[in-house]
Amino acid sequence: MAATLRRSIAREGNSVAPQGECRDAEARERAKRTGAGRGKAVTALVTSALAIVVSGLVAVFMVWYANKTQECYQPDSFHQYTQCVRQHLNGT
Repeated sequence: MAATLRRSIAREGNSVAPQGECRDAEARERAKRTGAGRGKAVTALVTSALAIVVSGLVAVFMVWYANKTQECYQPDSFHQYTQCVRQHLNGT
C-alpha cells in the first residue's frame, strides 16, 4: 500500500505539476489584463513547484531505499522481509 502511494505521488506529481506551471503562466497573463485572480495564479505556481520538488524527493528516497534493501527482495515471508530491511537500514 505504501509503495503504491509513493509511486502514485511520484507519477502524478511528475505529470500534473508541469501542466500546472503552463496553466499558471496563462493565468498570470489573464490576471494582468483583468486585474483579477493574481493571488490564485501565484498559489498555483507555488503549488506546482512544490509538487515537482516533492516528487523529486520521493524519487530520490525510493532509489536510496531500493539500494539499501536490495538483498531483501526474495523473502519467504513478510516477517523475514521486515527483519531484513531493519537490519540493512540499521547497518547491522
